[in-house]
Amino acid sequence: MKTIGLIGGLSWHSTIDYYRVLNETVGALEGGVSSAKILMYSVNFAEIKALTFNDDWDGISRIICDIAKKLEAAGADCLLLGANTMHKIADEVQAAIGIPLIHIAKVTAAAITQKQLRKVALLGTKYTMELGFYQEKLSAAGIETIIPADEDRVFINNAIYEEMGAGIFLPATRDRFHEIIEIMLSGGAEGIILGCTEIPILLKDTVAAVPFFDTGYIHSIAAVDYALS
Repeated sequence: MKTIGLIGGLSWHSTIDYYRVLNETVGALEGGVSSAKILMYSVNFAEIKALTFNDDWDGISRIICDIAKKLEAAGADCLLLGANTMHKIADEVQAAIGIPLIHIAKVTAAAITQKQLRKVALLGTKYTMELGFYQEKLSAAGIETIIPADEDRVFINNAIYEEMGAGIFLPATRDRFHEIIEIMLSGGAEGIILGCTEIPILLKDTVAAVPFFDTGYIHSIAAVDYALS
């Protein structure tokens, strides 16, 4: 079994789900008391959030690349960057290490392709929705991406950073997300990408009319596939 390197804490609430899914999946596939081999580095999310709000992607890149190198040196055979937004710097991180970085948007695109969908809505931070790095991976797989209107993007972004990142999951926020999803469906979305790893926690009891793509779960499963290959 290969060792999975995980950069977590982005936020730690979803890192818990990464750890759980990685271990549960290995246990289900390998049987007995088998669990995943994981090296994890958990960051201080407050530092990363401040750099993100200042659009200091160079500063974020320096931090994350340094951590990635440490995980590789410690024996990681692949790397998971446990947040959709941080994949803005995925290419820089990959260039800094000699082990594969499993890209969350690429494996999500593969999951969408398996469902034979061609048009999906992307929900996440404003950076994930607006900067194009996610859409680029989806477009390469022949998938069209739509995003919410300006006002709804502001709401989603604020909910992620000011509520969910602090472990606050409010019923009123969940209801507003449901409304936004309905608008996306009326715009032709055949599926919904939960493109922030905290959104599945908020929407965990939602019964969906179309497929929801839980990116953290998809990311974890891809890492287990690699670790057991």
